[in-house]
Amino acid sequence: MAQTSRQIRSTVTADGLLELSLATTEVPAPAPDEVVVRIEASPINPSDLGLLFGPADMTQAKTSGSADDPVVKAPIPENLMRGLSARLDQSLPVGNEGAGVVVAAGDSEAAQALQGRTVGVIGGAMYSQYRAIKAAQCLPLSKGTTPAEGASCFVNPLTALGMVETMRAEGHSALVHTAAASNLGQMLNRLCMQDGIDLVNVVRRPEHEALIRANGGKHVVNSSAPSFMEDLIAAVTVTGATLAFDATGGGRLASQILTAMEAGLNANAAEYSRYGSSTHKQVYIYGGLDRSPTELTRNFGMAWGIGGWLLTPFLQKVGFEAGQKLRERVAAEITTTFASHYTQEISLTEMLQLDVMAAYGKQATGEKYLVNPQMPPGR
Repeated sequence: MAQTSRQIRSTVTADGLLELSLATTEVPAPAPDEVVVRIEASPINPSDLGLLFGPADMTQAKTSGSADDPVVKAPIPENLMRGLSARLDQSLPVGNEGAGVVVAAGDSEAAQALQGRTVGVIGGAMYSQYRAIKAAQCLPLSKGTTPAEGASCFVNPLTALGMVETMRAEGHSALVHTAAASNLGQMLNRLCMQDGIDLVNVVRRPEHEALIRANGGKHVVNSSAPSFMEDLIAAVTVTGATLAFDATGGGRLASQILTAMEAGLNANAAEYSRYGSSTHKQVYIYGGLDRSPTELTRNFGMAWGIGGWLLTPFLQKVGFEAGQKLRERVAAEITTTFASHYTQEISLTEMLQLDVMAAYGKQATGEKYLVNPQMPPGR
């Protein structure tokens, strides 16, 4: 096992700069309940970018240092520094999840059982060559599953399952999902088809609509089409969807979805009510692809709600046993229902190249990057 590990770090300085660098850290011997994983694949998720870049203006980023030891600095607007006091001048490791091979294990039975296994891992600091972590935070992958196949076995799969479980728990019967052509969106589409759940897929481009339909999506609407509202109302009416998960956050989309739900409910109403339908309509915002304010046009009655939704609070709410069942399903279906697809595989040093950063930082639908910390810098 290696004695040191290279690791991506993100620091916000008190003078208003974001600094990204590669640190060299010692690889500790595992505690009795820990293992050391040689990380071979880690996805770049939107949640990772939040810690990696923070609110920095990456269009003004500049690089220094050598090709093997790059340092990237970018300014942070002064008005956004107030919310960062808790992380000032701290060098923070980045990367929520990943996968690799267990190369050392502690003395406990749970840790020893993972020796030599390919596992998915969650717990932060995954843009590292090696990661010491508790055995309980590892998900053993089926024999033959590669680290690249298992790299995204937590955030997106458990988010998709969490959306479906939230739907069931809150008494809804169908879903609306935005940014539906993303890796998560395609995953949710496969999951809903498998579980017999009606899903309205909202996309932004004709090619994304074609992609979802080619993969079996029945209800697909394009938010850029002139007929978007008519198409959305029709899809929501036929499915009866009263719950939506919105990845955009800003703009009018959440309001449009609530309006479509109200129209669908009224189309089947037995009598008129001046307060609108009494059926509760809910939109959960779980992403921020659109950073503009959320705009609401109040034409969807009085039985509605908009709130935030995150995976970690959901898992805490359902508890360890229920969460473990979801993880086991992910492991069993990681190459089918919960398969992920990547645009490009990059090294740790490439993560800090300005042109590569610009590519993965734009969060384009259908373009997902995979980091391989074992990839040599000058490949």
